[in-house]
Amino acid sequence: MKFTDGYWLMRPGVTARYATEVADVRADEHRMTLYAPVKHVLGRGGMLNSPLLTIECWSPAEGVIGVRATHHAGSVHRGPEFALPGGQPDAGKVHRDGTVVELSAGELSLRVDTSEPWRLEFTAGGRVLTSVGERGTGFATDAEGRHFMFGQLALGVGELVYGLGERFTPFVRNGQVVDIWQADGGTSSEQAYKNVPFHLTNRGYGVFVNHPGKVSYEVGSESVGQVQFSVEDQSLEFFVVHGPTPKEILQRYTALTGRPALPPAWALGLWLTTSFTTDYDEATVTRFVDGMAERGIPLSVFHFDCFWMRGYQWSDFVWDSDTFPDPAGMLARLKERGLRVSAWINPYIAQKSALFEEGMREGYLVRRPDGSVWQWDLWQPGMALVDFTDPAARDWYTGKLKTLLDQGVDCFKTDFGERIPTDVVWHDGSDPERMHNYYTHLYNQAVFDLLRAERGEGEALLFARSATAGGQQYPVHWGGDCESHFNAMAESLRGGLSLGLSGFGFWSHDIGGFEGTPTPTVFKRWVQFGLLSSHSRLHGSKSYRVPWDYGEEAVEVTREFTLLKHRLAPYLQRAAQQAHATGVPVMRAMVLEFPDDPAAATVDRQYMLGDDLLVAPVFTDDGTVEYYVPDGTWTNVLTGAQVTGPRWAREQHGFHTLPLLARPDSVIALAADDRHPVSAWADGVELRVHAFADGAERTVLIPSTDGTGETARFHLRRRGDRLYVTTDSPHPWQLRIGSPDATAHTRPAGTSEADLPYPG
Repeated sequence: MKFTDGYWLMRPGVTARYATEVADVRADEHRMTLYAPVKHVLGRGGMLNSPLLTIECWSPAEGVIGVRATHHAGSVHRGPEFALPGGQPDAGKVHRDGTVVELSAGELSLRVDTSEPWRLEFTAGGRVLTSVGERGTGFATDAEGRHFMFGQLALGVGELVYGLGERFTPFVRNGQVVDIWQADGGTSSEQAYKNVPFHLTNRGYGVFVNHPGKVSYEVGSESVGQVQFSVEDQSLEFFVVHGPTPKEILQRYTALTGRPALPPAWALGLWLTTSFTTDYDEATVTRFVDGMAERGIPLSVFHFDCFWMRGYQWSDFVWDSDTFPDPAGMLARLKERGLRVSAWINPYIAQKSALFEEGMREGYLVRRPDGSVWQWDLWQPGMALVDFTDPAARDWYTGKLKTLLDQGVDCFKTDFGERIPTDVVWHDGSDPERMHNYYTHLYNQAVFDLLRAERGEGEALLFARSATAGGQQYPVHWGGDCESHFNAMAESLRGGLSLGLSGFGFWSHDIGGFEGTPTPTVFKRWVQFGLLSSHSRLHGSKSYRVPWDYGEEAVEVTREFTLLKHRLAPYLQRAAQQAHATGVPVMRAMVLEFPDDPAAATVDRQYMLGDDLLVAPVFTDDGTVEYYVPDGTWTNVLTGAQVTGPRWAREQHGFHTLPLLARPDSVIALAADDRHPVSAWADGVELRVHAFADGAERTVLIPSTDGTGETARFHLRRRGDRLYVTTDSPHPWQLRIGSPDATAHTRPAGTSEADLPYPG
């Protein structure tokens, strides 16, 4: 929210007060509290009739420092609050030296000189990361009597800001106004389904505003040298998270707010849906599944979208008997074909649903202050909202889902969760404004916990649209309702990269776009992009997304890239394990992988898939693609062609290739089985070696399919014109250098060492 009118004036009706100096400090070994008047105090008389801000400073973890600024501390805190599972009490150390007081948490320190005007300095490695200056801490009231707390952190010259959730606006946030407020706005507006009050910069730190309600950001947009964040409250709490690299920032942030669960490996395969409002029944499903098999396109998951239930009755979790007369038998038949099953749900209960009367009678639906059930006609006529703050309502809702699991459903698409009213009363007394954003967390948590309990650890999986901070614990998330053209494809990618920089490890999107019908060209290019994403789903709204609807070449492209993804499964599973263990996403913005390369700082039309693969989707009708190549010699995995950076490259690709480049000195593990996403990956694995420099060494781990560890380990080192390989694998394996057409060096089972020629 903007409070000022330019540099000198305030907006009409706004009064602001700023921390001016430190009047007193209370500190123990681990914490310090600063008392800051809003004017310079010259004597005892100046202590009267004026606010005094309380600024508490502490550390919940190494490399993280928290600051809480409070005006009036007596306000009622009704919750909810973000859970901080990685927080520890008293992780910091306080030091005093004359007028200087300092709180340290590892390399990160907060320094305050009490003899000077108000200033907080966050330092690491001997340099100032950011600071809070003379207008950086305070509160404001407006003409309506609302009270806001705000904070400002300085931006340095050339400092760029990223994150704040899945946002489809320009990738770099500088100059933007961002409201952390859940909305169902599609992918082509400033609204977002996944709002996360966390940003990071290219100067070695991130900032998490610990407030689940509306947080308004002015990112160099009100005061151009500051990131300002404000909340309508009496208190504002934020954490500065040190890196220094972007990966380390994400590791520390997700350690604090929760790491992503590891999705099951079967989810890496291709998903196909009924689409949304198309006509479909069991015969349609069978035709789709048969059609994919007849065309040699392996399918891993079949998804039933909204109309598996009867119209006007969402969500009652009852199959429409007219279109699906034998749901249990149908699911069993799909399972016999090796398919997993996903079903669409949402947290809204339409008035026509039998569950509405039951939920109203038992008190499971959110109510207005007068005791009536909250309802409206947007989306479902007369729909109400399940109150997940009530444990009994949560159990009631998940009990309905358990019936579906017993029928054979494997996972759920948890749609919606954004349109949450604020004129209501929650069972646990939560603040309605704070619950607007937080509701999605309770919704997805409830469904994920059920799946984990019923299917076991490592088998739980959602396909979720809405989220906020901490929601990364319940993967997978997808990008929401996009159009079916190249601009929408690009904006979807921007959103996914932004979400990855906000702590989310796994992300997907609707291949071909959701609204409208893609051209065959758009469909084929989106298929390439989609099958080189962490998770891959063909889905639309009013038209099907079966490949043959877009021509024979679309079938070929879908088949080729599905088989490619299956071969990449051990590599992708390893990247998934990294996301689970560290919070570093599978799909990575270039700045995340190349933070010291200024040219990578603003790139948003390409990404790194795991550690070693660069993907540059094609967004043009004629196949032209411009992309940035970082330093070194990169090898196209599909063609064997090499391109050397750092530089921008411009190429033209047919529908069977795109820039899919392996990093210099990389070794990509490829499964022998290209028909299934889950196979005995170590058995017959191919190690593809790319531009291995003399003296280079690399260890490659072949992960287990259940995510518990590894099944084989290979160590490669080049010395001159020889490549030496050692392994503990009991299985046969092979190795190729560079091109997919290069000679395969095959080794039988039990080969623990190999000495191979490396071409000059």
